[in-house]
Amino acid sequence: MSVQRLCRPRDGLDGLVALPTRRDFLALAAALLTSSAASASATRVAAIDWGMLETALAIGVVPVAATELIQFRKIAVEPAVPEDVADLGLRGTPNYELLRIVAPDLILISGFYEYQRASLERIAPVSSLPVYEAGRPPYPLAEASMLALGDRLGRAADAARYVAETRDEIEARRGALKHVATRPAFIISLGDSRHFRAFGADSMFGDVLERLGIVNAWTDGTSYSAAAPVGLEALARVPDASIVMVAPLPPEVRRTLPANALWNALPAVREGRVAVLDPINHFGGLPSARRLARLLAGAFAPQAGNG
Repeated sequence: MSVQRLCRPRDGLDGLVALPTRRDFLALAAALLTSSAASASATRVAAIDWGMLETALAIGVVPVAATELIQFRKIAVEPAVPEDVADLGLRGTPNYELLRIVAPDLILISGFYEYQRASLERIAPVSSLPVYEAGRPPYPLAEASMLALGDRLGRAADAARYVAETRDEIEARRGALKHVATRPAFIISLGDSRHFRAFGADSMFGDVLERLGIVNAWTDGTSYSAAAPVGLEALARVPDASIVMVAPLPPEVRRTLPANALWNALPAVREGRVAVLDPINHFGGLPSARRLARLLAGAFAPQAGNG
């Protein structure tokens, strides 16, 4: 799109140059942002779901557009998203006008966004690949979804290689953590200084924990991967368990948790068996699984010789 097109005379105003409209600005921005991203894949892909975004990036497909990219770069972190990928805004309410202008060939969602399907299908075909299903460990689903996406986008070899490399990496981390695996661990995120979200066996965090040979100390039920809010006192049910907290921690938690009497009374806290990991996508695919395994190994490495 040329800049001249954005400055066109309006009816009845011969000789005057009209200001560009909001749609003109969106069209120009989309054209500039997606020009190089589009060349990365023959199929122009837009991603609504973060798990599908990281899956596409991991197999070498750079979407022309995706959602909440500022937050993705802070929370999911990896794979890195090129700056020229257009930001569609919120996952729950993406900018349909910009999505129409970007004009993808395929829109990637997950089951979390099926309610948007009818609206999205007015713009482009929609692919929904399952990773998270109630009561099912997500890792095998993430593998299958990556392989399916690779087949569809002409990246089958890249997908197969990433699946194999991720299995190998997790197995290697399991060996490095064999001494730590002598005790169970809670893997949680904190909502405030009194409550946490516990990740169960049907979460990627819980699934990877088990694959690393560490028993998940949370055995109660979950609702789509996690149970929340849960009072801190629940962490005392398994006194010999370690506690793994996944950042980010709310500012109020950082400020008040060190002085929280209940927190300080927990055996894991008293005995220094608490690790805080950098942010990881709670509902990610294989790249998140890989990141979790690496961060866990790093967090527990100093303890590996202590059993």
